[in-house]
Amino acid sequence: MTKYIFVTGGVTSSLGKGIISASLAKLLQARGYRVTIQKFDPYINIDPGTLNPYEHGECFVTEDGAETDLDLGHYERFLNVPTSQANNITTGRIYQNVINKERKGEYLGKTVQVVPHITDEIKRNMRILGDSGDYDIVITELGGTVGDIESLPFIEAVRQFKWEEGSTNAIVIHLTLVPYLAAAGELKTKPTQHSVKALLEYGIQPDILVCRTEHHISQDIRKKIALFCNVNINAVIESMDASTIYDVPLLMLKEQLDKTVLSKLKLPTKNDPDMESWKDFLGRLKNPTADVKIGLIGKYVELPDAYKSIIESFVHAGSKNECKVRVEYIHSEGLFPDNVKEKLGHLHGVLVAPGFGSRGIEGKIDAIKYVREHNIPFFGICLGMQCAVIEFGRNVLGLKDAHTTEIEENAANPVINMMEEQKKITNKGGTMRLGAYPCDIKKGTKAFSIYGKQHITERHRHRYEFNNDYLKQYEDAGMIASGINPQTNLVEIVELKNHPFFVGGQFHPELKSTVANPHPLFVKFVAAAMEFAKKKTN
Repeated sequence: MTKYIFVTGGVTSSLGKGIISASLAKLLQARGYRVTIQKFDPYINIDPGTLNPYEHGECFVTEDGAETDLDLGHYERFLNVPTSQANNITTGRIYQNVINKERKGEYLGKTVQVVPHITDEIKRNMRILGDSGDYDIVITELGGTVGDIESLPFIEAVRQFKWEEGSTNAIVIHLTLVPYLAAAGELKTKPTQHSVKALLEYGIQPDILVCRTEHHISQDIRKKIALFCNVNINAVIESMDASTIYDVPLLMLKEQLDKTVLSKLKLPTKNDPDMESWKDFLGRLKNPTADVKIGLIGKYVELPDAYKSIIESFVHAGSKNECKVRVEYIHSEGLFPDNVKEKLGHLHGVLVAPGFGSRGIEGKIDAIKYVREHNIPFFGICLGMQCAVIEFGRNVLGLKDAHTTEIEENAANPVINMMEEQKKITNKGGTMRLGAYPCDIKKGTKAFSIYGKQHITERHRHRYEFNNDYLKQYEDAGMIASGINPQTNLVEIVELKNHPFFVGGQFHPELKSTVANPHPLFVKFVAAAMEFAKKKTN
């Protein structure tokens, strides 16, 4: 029988529910349990696909093409198990499902209400992964903060769910804050007490409290929290700020969070968690033997969460290469031909990030021209790859008006064009080319040496593609299409013949990089940057 763990948050947002959920899942997985995590988000958007990255950070895409919350990226990076459409549900989707049922007459003319109809739909979604038979434990993270109007139906659904399943089959972990007041010189438990009180008012007694704190929580404070919040003292877990999110599973292991959870769920503690490869990864991460500076050129750089998966992919690749990757965020709107050397000249590699729309695109093109001409390792993702194609068309092939039809609808040389099947689409949400697609790599190319195999799959999120009418012209001049989709002939990877590392991918490799399997493109890109740094110093 599948067991369920719900993770709620109190006091303030951004306490790290996603990291705690992923860390607990990692520990349970390391003990031999089959675990998955799902995220329930209280906003009314159907999914985060139409949200501005400034609003919500990056949009993470699953293998089956679902546009989801960035926390699913953490789940995959920690567990090395792909997530799916069922792992991320929003209020919008819940209401959409209920309204669709009502329109079909499935409620037999009854008045449709939040309780029971909305809460029943939430519970149905909470059970989908558990009912699949693939998992022993399902962890459900509830977005937002207890007390928010929009999260009330989810909290009520959890109350009902706990009641239906029984206290040993469904437990609640409440993540809260124990702030340090400098003026008083002490940690304060009152915010935690108030947060638990709010949960109690909704009919939920948390089983475990995870307390975010900047200072160690003394035994006396643990006793106080336990007493006022009706939990065992061993269920008051300290979660200290860590230097890297990858420390958190080991910190939670030390606090015995996994043991406490298993005893509450009446599950055997099997063997001790096998965290050796995780410790090995952390050891390499924290003791680098080299150091590189890589420029990340994008237009949402004010909010690093907009490029979360890319940053984490550099962490994985850095550890693999025993190299500290220092990412410098560079706003593409601030790049021009006359300052590009000053902005990029000191770097050992440049990644041009994905994005949508015209803002900052010329800066990306100027940056690519500079790194191409100066043999600096280059990696382009999605729009970054398309910008590399435009730059090459303009400055090598002499197609001065080469452009993408995304920006220039009637471009004289549309080297990047809208995909045929995208031309009829008017709705924005969930209509791009999304999810995993195959790619065949040509032997003897740089891409083949990076992947070490001919057939791969990668995840996509785009509407525009390389225009194959120009392919022969590009290949004759030295830009090779080294990866092709076997069904559609869509160009997936481009590279330059006579450049130490110049690779662009139409897909998003960052979405598949995990601690256990760092993505080969990032690993080889960091290695190329290390090589370039060595030459620079000699």
